Amino acid sequence: MRGGRPAVLAAAVARRFNGVPGTGTWINDERQGPLVVLLMIETMVTGLVDAISYLELGHVFVANMTGNVVFLGLAVADTQEFSVAASLAAMAAFLVGALAGGRLGVTAGQHRARLLAISTIVNISLLSIALAAELLVPRDGFLYLYALIVLLAVAMGMQNAVARRLAVPDMTTTVLTLTLTGIAADSALAGGKNPHPGRRVSAALVMFFGAAIGALLIFKSGIASVLMLAIFLLFVTALAACRAASSTAAWTAAA
Repeated sequence: MRGGRPAVLAAAVARRFNGVPGTGTWINDERQGPLVVLLMIETMVTGLVDAISYLELGHVFVANMTGNVVFLGLAVADTQEFSVAASLAAMAAFLVGALAGGRLGVTAGQHRARLLAISTIVNISLLSIALAAELLVPRDGFLYLYALIVLLAVAMGMQNAVARRLAVPDMTTTVLTLTLTGIAADSALAGGKNPHPGRRVSAALVMFFGAAIGALLIFKSGIASVLMLAIFLLFVTALAACRAASSTAAWTAAA
């Protein structure tokens, strides 16, 4: 991997933030080190995989569980194009991933870079298996549909649980409702102090662009290309986190 683009990007992120004092901006926060940038990357991955699940896996989300609860209600009411089984499968798999992420947080959460590195490597494995299923399993079968739903939802559940453990303000990577609420409710117009406005707006934009890019790639070249991009982004994140896994910088300590 020496000289490869993912390694260069990861090295730049780790070098930029590994113990270097910040200036207080949303992207350069010494209390969080590179975590804001790395979780932004994972937020884009969320947009990519939810584009896959909604457009190609039967109108279901693998990351946005609020949407799935609504979809489940619509499916129970016998609304066409929504599936009770698909919604339940996504929710159950997400919970499994969140449980695994919670357990990982207990065992590895005292060092935030190490926790992120391990969880991202696991998610790279899950998305790689999903990519193999996309390439090898017939698309018109039960196995294909539910293999991708389960694999992607487990990955997103773990990602969400780990982001929660990392406790970077306004960086959940999969849920934007509270982030968008904070933009308005904490603004100066509402009498608030408006903390992290750039970070909040950026998180929303990153997920937007992830979904838009995912949809364009699906229409142009198919699901495999979206999964490859998501794996590449996670690989960059994992490399940067691994480079900081032995760091003793203040930001690596559990929040």
